[in-house]
Amino acid sequence: IPRCRAKTFYYVQVRLGWHDSGTYDKNIEEWPQRGGADGSLRFDPELSHGANAGLTNALKLIQPIKDKYPGITYADLFQLASATAIEEAGGPKLPMKYGRVDITAPEQCPPEGRLPDAGPRLPAEHLREVFYRMGLDDKEIVALSGAHTLGRSRPDRSGWGKPETKYTKDGPGEPGGQSWTAEWLKFDNSYFKDIKEQRDQELLVLPTDAALFDDPSFKVYAEKYAEDQEAFFKDYAEAHAKLSNLGAKFDPPEGFSLDDDK
Repeated sequence: IPRCRAKTFYYVQVRLGWHDSGTYDKNIEEWPQRGGADGSLRFDPELSHGANAGLTNALKLIQPIKDKYPGITYADLFQLASATAIEEAGGPKLPMKYGRVDITAPEQCPPEGRLPDAGPRLPAEHLREVFYRMGLDDKEIVALSGAHTLGRSRPDRSGWGKPETKYTKDGPGEPGGQSWTAEWLKFDNSYFKDIKEQRDQELLVLPTDAALFDDPSFKVYAEKYAEDQEAFFKDYAEAHAKLSNLGAKFDPPEGFSLDDDK
C-alpha cells in the first residue's frame, strides 16, 4: 500500500483492532463466549453492529495481506494492523505479542452492546462500566482515549461530528468528517491539549472526551498527559498492548514476539 494512502487509514485500523478485542467480558471464563481478540469482527453479524460502522473499509484494506500470508490469523492481523498504525503515525513502540487463535463461525460472535457509546447520558459512568468490564482501570481508560489524536468522525457513519472542517475538507484520502486534532494523522498528546483548551471549534469533542477533564479521577491523568507526552506514550503503550490481548487464546499459550530471534 503506498505510504501516503495508507496514512489515511491509520485510525480505522486502530479501531479494527480495538473493536475486535473490546468485546471482552472478564466475568465470562469460556472462550470464545467471553469475547475479545479472536478475529470475530470479520464476520457480518458483528461487523454490522452499530459501533462498527465504517470498518468494512479496514477489512478490505488488509484482506490482500491475509490472502498473501494465510498462516497469520485474523485476530493477529487485526492487532498487528492497529499497532503498526500507532507506530507509523509517530506513536510509541508497543510491547505486542502474537499467536492469537481465530473463532471459526459467525455463530461465535459476541452480542452487540459491549463497545463504548460516544454520547451516553452519564459519560464517565458509561466509560467505567464498559472498560471495567474488560478489566481496565481509570488510567488505562484515559490513556487509550488519547488515540483519538488520530482520525476523524463522520456523521453519516457514527452520527457525530461535522460533515467537514478546514482540517478535513481537502483530505488526505476521502475528504470530510471532523477530527479531534488539527494534525489528525500524527500520534502525539495534542488530543489532551486541545480538549483542555477548547479554543478551536473546528475540532471534535464528544461527551466521553469532555468527561476526561470533568471527572476528578480521569482529570488527574488527562492533565498529566496534556503536559507530558513521554508519560502519555509510556502509559498508552502498556494499555494498548493489554487491550490487544483481552480474551485471546494463544498458540503457543505464552504467545510470541516479532522481535524474538526464533
